[in-house]
Amino acid sequence: MTTIASRTLALLWAAGACATAQAVPWTVQLRNAAGQPLADAAVAVELRGRPAKASGVKAEMGQRDRQFQPQLLIVQTGTAVNFPNFDTVRHHVYSFSPIKVFETKLYSGTPAEPIVFDKPGIAALGCNIHDRMSAHIVVVDTPLFARTDASGFARFDLPPGEHQIKAWHPSMKTPALHTQGLTVTAAGGQSALSLPE
Repeated sequence: MTTIASRTLALLWAAGACATAQAVPWTVQLRNAAGQPLADAAVAVELRGRPAKASGVKAEMGQRDRQFQPQLLIVQTGTAVNFPNFDTVRHHVYSFSPIKVFETKLYSGTPAEPIVFDKPGIAALGCNIHDRMSAHIVVVDTPLFARTDASGFARFDLPPGEHQIKAWHPSMKTPALHTQGLTVTAAGGQSALSLPE
């Protein structure tokens, strides 16, 4: 076999290998125990052999009109989160959740140092001054995450194979992500996931 022919075969083989590993559109619908769609839920897909921690990634959870914005923030493990205060009153942001215990005492503007969320799980947040303020940060070991729309749908581009899906909604009584296996076919498609209460 000539060198040109062997190179051509190698390129064709590489192109075929890349084609089989290409991502396909996949939609996940989250429902509650009664079968109703869950809007504003966190959904994440973990792929085998992919990095779990982010490096240098930043996110933001502000306070505006005496509310956290957004009230549900999804980040990858290792993300640094800023908590800018856009209100004219001072806030005192805290979390006593096992994945991240912190307290940013009375402040205006943006604190000098962001909070790094280095463990996966759910962090419940509050303001020590304004009791009605609450929010959650969902920390996942994957860069593939989304928040469900009004019909409970989250859309991804995923490689075919066996993966894990993790999901959480504020209505759940447990502060842990619900985990389930996910089989993605080469044709793309959709799956439904029911979350426990």
